[in-house]
Order: sequence, then C-alpha cells, then structure tokens
Amino acid sequence: MSAVVASALGIEPLLEVRALHAGYGASEVLHGVDLQVGPGEAVALLGRNGMGKTTLVRAITGLNPARSGQVVFRGERVEAEPPHRISRRGIGLVPEGRQIFANLTVLEHLSAFERAGDASSSSSRGSAADRIGHVFELFPRLYERRTHLGNQLSGGEQQMLAIGRALVTEPRLLILDEATEGLAPLVRQEIWHCLAALRVRGQAILVIDKYVHRLIQLADRHVILEKGRVAWTGSSAELDADASIWQGYLGV
Repeated sequence: MSAVVASALGIEPLLEVRALHAGYGASEVLHGVDLQVGPGEAVALLGRNGMGKTTLVRAITGLNPARSGQVVFRGERVEAEPPHRISRRGIGLVPEGRQIFANLTVLEHLSAFERAGDASSSSSRGSAADRIGHVFELFPRLYERRTHLGNQLSGGEQQMLAIGRALVTEPRLLILDEATEGLAPLVRQEIWHCLAALRVRGQAILVIDKYVHRLIQLADRHVILEKGRVAWTGSSAELDADASIWQGYLGV
C-alpha cells in the first residue's frame, strides 16, 4: 500500500522521517529530509554518490544519530534510541558492504540473528526452523552452503546471507543499502526476484540501488536526494516517463 493511499484511508505510515538533519563531525549531510514508507510499500531511495542516501539509512537505524528532526516508526519516535532497540522494533537492515562474519557458518549467522528478532511480535512468530526455512526457500543456494563459513562464500552468496540474516528477525520494514552492488548479472537477477517475492508477501521495503530500471519495476514510489535534500518524489510511472529527472538527478 502506497503512503498516498494509506494517508487517504487514514492509515498511519509505517516509517515517517520529519525534517531530519544528520552528519558527521562538523559536516552536515542531511538538511531537513522528509520521507514516508507506508505499510506494505516499497520505496526506492535514489541519487548520485555522496548525496546522503547511506547517511539517511544510518540515521533511521540509529547508527548515526539525528542532530534534529524526527524518525517515527510504527507511531513512536525512535531517533534517540540505540540501534539494537530500533532493530527490535522491527527494522531489518541489509548494510552496504554486507558485513558478514568470517568465522560463522551460514546457519550460525541465521540462528544468531533469529534470536535477536522483533520482540514485539514474538507471540505470533513461527518457530526458528520455520523462519530459517523460509530464507532457504528464497535462496536455495544458502541451504546448499549452510555449513560454509562467511569467508568461504562468494560475494553474491554473502549478499543473500545478509538479506536472509535480516529476514529471520521478521522485520516490519526491510532496508537494503546498495542491494546489488558489485554482483554478477545472474546473481543480481536472483536478488531482484527475491525482493519481488517479498513484495507479494506484503513486506515493506526501503531500497537503495543504482539499477533504476529494476527499481521502477519493484517500487511504488521513488525519493531522490540531491545534496542532502529531497529533490523529487513520485511514482514509478512518473519517473519512467520523465527523462529530465534521470538527466538532472541521476546522471544517466
């Protein structure tokens, strides 16, 4: 469900970022950013390198606290909370660079993160085996490699594991920073297929990626950042139809 439709129906956004400012040291990167993700909605966060996309993701997840503004998740402000509490509220992050542990097997990764899932939904969650089994259904290659260590996996397998690691927490919102960066075409296709399957299930997604054509197929809406500000927001149809947006903000 798009944020526009949700608003018309009086449904509260799943995630709402309001006038957010954030940065590093003396440098401010985000200058009053607004963003919404509705229940079951997929939103693509676009922009050239250095425009503030990763900083925004880090601010939402508490890894780089906001200087001012608000991050509201499921109706509660979370911008002052530490990352582990935000995660337990139901935000699953697939970080840029994957950050896989070299000395843990695939199954150990999934088991460890499953136990750290969203406490607020614990009463309705299935068994650990079910949640891990769902990941193996999405990525059969991970099942084949379940006893392999993190440093024995290819880059594509590591990305599958990073996604699976987030999914076993049963996130209300899945955030992917550079979802297919550096992956071979066939592996990228598998990742896009996985995200499409999650959309069918009603998973809310906020995704950063450079393959805009694939994002147009996946996302309900797109938000473009330019120098730490929202420069444009609109639907997939609007983005696909207006070449000036691509030329002006995305460098293609």
